This record gives sequence, structure tokens and C-alpha cells, in this order.
Amino acid sequence: MPRGRADRGFFPPEERLNVVNTATQSPADHDCPATRWSLDDLAATIINNVHDREMSRSTIWRTLDDADLKPHRSVYWLNSHDPGFDAKAQAICKLYLDAPRLYQQGQLVVCCDEKTGMQVLERKFPTQPVQPGKPEKREHEYIRHGTRALIASFVVPTGQVLANLGATRTSNDFAAHLDHVATQFPNMHQFHWIVDNLNTHWSLPVCRVIARLCDLSFEPEQLRMGAERRTFLSDPNHKHVFHFTPIHGSWLNQVELWFSTLSRRWLGRGDFCSVGAFDADFWRYLDHHNSHRAHPYRWTYTGEPLVRGTPFAETRRKQQRGRAWFGRKSQRFERLLYPPRPYIRRQAAVAGNL
Repeated sequence: MPRGRADRGFFPPEERLNVVNTATQSPADHDCPATRWSLDDLAATIINNVHDREMSRSTIWRTLDDADLKPHRSVYWLNSHDPGFDAKAQAICKLYLDAPRLYQQGQLVVCCDEKTGMQVLERKFPTQPVQPGKPEKREHEYIRHGTRALIASFVVPTGQVLANLGATRTSNDFAAHLDHVATQFPNMHQFHWIVDNLNTHWSLPVCRVIARLCDLSFEPEQLRMGAERRTFLSDPNHKHVFHFTPIHGSWLNQVELWFSTLSRRWLGRGDFCSVGAFDADFWRYLDHHNSHRAHPYRWTYTGEPLVRGTPFAETRRKQQRGRAWFGRKSQRFERLLYPPRPYIRRQAAVAGNL
């Protein structure tokens, strides 16, 4: 039956639900050769499946917008296959939460990692400064003077960063960095090192340095295998204890947050005429950070799955920017797709230790 003027544009919830179901399925399930949905492909598929009710392209777009669906978008995600991911993540997060208390007791939590391949670039022509109505303009052609490798340690309770800058990041380089950091804190009774699973982090030179720092006998014949070295470095009875992040879980290392800040504030727009200028500018930036900007990060992840803290009906850009819907009560279409759930954020028990 054709629709009249009074019900033009009205579609019952089951028909709009069909749009959402189609958009959340693969195009191959509907004999579409594309690998992702476009609005035109989605509209053609829906119209072909429902011959008696024509739904316009704009109506389909509004239906997807109401459901906060963007089938044309895709992002990468990383699935960790480490069977002990939860236990390792919770142990590292507990160290972060306990870091201020441990620091007062003479135990230091340090996050360590490398940032390799930092390019020393010089722009062929000067950068034009920002002007009213115009952004800064950088020349896209550059002169490449080589690369530098940074090994940095982020002191969790204070936010201080200690670094070694060089041309390589071998096992000997990492071992020398550990020795350098340890000598800066002679009053600490124990060190907790947060590192990822890179082989240079549990190499024989690293074991040699840790044995010397812990006043232990070094026996290379007992540390031939990687598992033996990791067990030796992870011994909780040693003065220097290594905590390895789970596989594909290097984002748990807080030094990665500082690397992100370094890229945005200094490296991204850097213009260096030589390697020497690069090194001098980096040490100037690091000194300024430790003097004026060093602070501990507010770590909120506890190793448990995150729970959404805001109901869905209150997030959709403030009720679609005030368009046509009034009040805070969710619509019938929303209640069918997103039934009420107890959005309660559980408080971590370890938070009371702060």
C-alpha cells in the first residue's frame, strides 16, 4: 500500500532494525563484491531485499547515524595470544598503583624501552611561520642526515626520564643503559623494571650487568636458553627484578606515553642540520622536561575489562545535537537495539593503597 503524506518518511522499528543488521554484516553475505559497505551499496541491497517499502538514501543514513554506526570505517586492533595476559597485566598495573608507596620504602618502578629509527631531517627551505588564518607551512622536501636510536627509562613515581642516545640499540647498549640508570639512584634497595619481550632485554650482556648490580655470581653456562635468562631476571628475591609485559601488550609500558609526547612536542616538526645538532637539541628538550614538565602519569587501567560508565542514550552527541528529539528519555528504536545495562564501574581494590 503506498504511503500517504502523513506517514511519509516513517518506518517502523523492525525496518530500521533491518538496516542496522545489514550494516553490521559482511557485504559478501549479500552477494556484494565490495569489501566494505558504502552508503550506495547499502541502499541498493536494502531496496532489493524489501521491494514493497522504498527507503531513501538519506533515511538509511539517518538510521545509521541514530544507531551510531559507521560501516565505512575500520580501525586496526591487536589481539594478544598470551595465555597469561590477564595475570601479567594485573601485576604490572598493581606496580603502577603501588609505585608512590614503594618509592617511599626504597623500591623504584622504572619503565624502559627503545625508540629507534628517529630520522635526522633538515628541510631544504625555511618553514613559514603561522599567520592569522594560515597554518604553519613546512617544506616537504628534506635532507636526511641519518637516524638515531633512543633508549629511555621513565621513573613511574616521579615522571623523570633518563636516556641514552646513540646510533644503535644492541644488547650491550641496553645493558649500559640499565647500569647508567641504576647508578643514578644509589639509595634504592630494589628496582622493578617494566620491559617488553624484545630479545635484547633478556640477553646475556643484560644478565651479566644485573648479576653485577645484584652482587651475584655470573655463570653463563646456566643461562644459555632464553627461558633461563628470563627466569633469572624475573627472580623477585634479586635487587633488580624484571617484569615482562604480555605478548602484544607493550602498550602497558608507561614510557610509550612519554615517547608519544616526545614525537608530538619535539620530533614531529624538528629541523636539524646535523646529527650533532639533533643530539644537542634532544638533550636540551630532556633537561627542560625533567626540570619543568616531569610528573607521574595518572594510571587508571587496572588490568580488568573496562566497563562503560555513560549510558548510550547520553552519548550520541547530546541527542543528535538537539535535532527533533527532546528530553533525555531514549526512543523506542534505541530501547530495542540497546536495552538498559548496569553501567557500573567497579573500583579496583588496589586503589586503596595509594
